[in-house]
Amino acid sequence: MNSIKTVTGEKDQIGTLDLIYMAIGVSLIAVCSWISIPTTVPFTLQTFAVFVVLMTLGGKRGTLTTIVYVMMGAIGIPVFAGFTGGIGIILGTTGGYILGFIFMGPIYIAITKLFGNGSIPTIAAMLAGLFVCYAFGTAWFMFIYLRNTGAVSLMTVLSWCVFPFIIPDLVKMALAFVLSKRISFLVH
Repeated sequence: MNSIKTVTGEKDQIGTLDLIYMAIGVSLIAVCSWISIPTTVPFTLQTFAVFVVLMTLGGKRGTLTTIVYVMMGAIGIPVFAGFTGGIGIILGTTGGYILGFIFMGPIYIAITKLFGNGSIPTIAAMLAGLFVCYAFGTAWFMFIYLRNTGAVSLMTVLSWCVFPFIIPDLVKMALAFVLSKRISFLVH
């Protein structure tokens, strides 16, 4: 077994089975990022997969899975939407939303550690994580857009990058919640 130190200095064991689950989780996020739902503003199932991974694998394994996914994309493996990858995607205007997925994990860990793994804390954790992902991604977008193109208003960025995705993301969250409750017994 490989061990990692936690923030508190305790050792947590990550076994072979954990690594297998995490590899499946990375694959799920990648495949779901490639699936594009054509609407007025097309969206992927990427956030659905992040929700499923966190709720199914738990906070620690889910966060590590998301970090591995982002790192794989950053080094050029085409795991992002549209079969893309590379540091240019991360450093682009929408890269903050991808990096925002990483913040969803610690938020999930904090809320479920404080309030338990019940339905309400889990949903609250996912909502809070999504909000932070949106906030970080929007701030990132505005910074990169300002640097490359010029000033843009917050409402404009929200209308481009957040508002069209709120309802689809809430639907994906609900579906992920139901699915994770049905399959979580497999990984615990």
